[in-house]
Amino acid sequence: MLNKIATPFTKLVERYLPDPFIFVILLSVITLVIASVFTPTTGIEVLQAWGDGFWNLLSFAMQMLLVLITGYMLASTPPISKLLEKLATFANTAPKAIILVTLISLLASWLNWGFGLVIGALFAKAIAKHTRVDYRLLVASAYSGFVVWHGGLAGSIPLTIATEGHFLQSSMGIISTEQTLFAGFNIAILVGLFIIMPLVNRYMLPSAEESVYIDPALLKSTSPAIINITRPAQHLEQSKLLGITIGLLGLIYLGYYFLVAGGGLNLNSVIALFLFLAITLHQTPHNLLNSLQQAIPSGAGIVIQFPFYAGIMAVMVDSGLAQQISSGFIAIADADSLPFFSFISAGLVNMFVPSGGGQWAVQAPIVIPAAQALGADISRVAMAVAWGDAWTNLIQPFWALPVLAIAGLKAKDIMGFCVVQLFVTGVFISLMLSFY
Repeated sequence: MLNKIATPFTKLVERYLPDPFIFVILLSVITLVIASVFTPTTGIEVLQAWGDGFWNLLSFAMQMLLVLITGYMLASTPPISKLLEKLATFANTAPKAIILVTLISLLASWLNWGFGLVIGALFAKAIAKHTRVDYRLLVASAYSGFVVWHGGLAGSIPLTIATEGHFLQSSMGIISTEQTLFAGFNIAILVGLFIIMPLVNRYMLPSAEESVYIDPALLKSTSPAIINITRPAQHLEQSKLLGITIGLLGLIYLGYYFLVAGGGLNLNSVIALFLFLAITLHQTPHNLLNSLQQAIPSGAGIVIQFPFYAGIMAVMVDSGLAQQISSGFIAIADADSLPFFSFISAGLVNMFVPSGGGQWAVQAPIVIPAAQALGADISRVAMAVAWGDAWTNLIQPFWALPVLAIAGLKAKDIMGFCVVQLFVTGVFISLMLSFY
């Protein structure tokens, strides 16, 4: 049934969805025009906001690039490659492959979103080497696990409002994670998605005639060439002692960070974990640098697109357009329906402001006073914004870039399946936020 529904979406998207770079250009133009026409901001002020904001995501873009590259380097180490391939052998049929990659991606994304994006894509590639399964759906399934990230341990909104000194503390106080991440309604949403998503993905499997397969030979890792040492400097490049020593020093630091200092999983700690494990398991600097050269081309989309999204975000915030969108939904809400309208508005704003923390800065000054005025559950409203942000990531090429780069696909290859995932998860999450 679902594969019949997914097929026309897949064909439509494959035919008409442009490359993500074209998408962000069109989104930029649309945002500039709408902000100029429908907000008090003048055209030149909108253009200035766009240009000034172009570089606001440089730090984040570098983090995303490092997540992708260090994850790629780690996966190319002999031990991790063998482990992924061993796990992949359990998915010996197409339905098992789809279910297993979805579950692994959901679990990894619940722990940390950066971890989930990379692990899901790498595991999908490992499975495709052994199992004949529609590669587009396999990668879409790996990406679908990302939908739970904002209800998981690294959710930026619930962690922000649980932190002393957050920017709305004076009006809403501190809201502990027991009221958000570990609240009954949030756990119910997570459990439901862990059941629904694997089933949805499994039943979207196209027939054998309509499936698109990938040649496993294209996914094989390139073995490093044997080097004849002819220069003294090559002894250092091939030194296992040097490579393993610096890798172990980094891992010892991370052990202290997690076990003694009480640090948690965040983007920087995930990057450090990937990096020092990769250095240690590659053993020699030469092997590490060889894998780096293979990894770098996959990050090209991040480098060129993130500045454009930074410009869009700046226009949305500085012109007040994002606030207008949120206010329009909130104006028709009551105490019971406010979580639903907060969820829908957050999903829409996320298409233009694809950053959990940035989106909260835009929407919180609108939804929190509305919740207080209407007597709505503030923690539920905050999580509605968080889930709305995560929900439309399913069709936001911004976040799919690392997965697509690792898998070697284009956005048009997976987005048809993602549209079906969007509809199903949107209905489920909105019902749980409204009635559970």
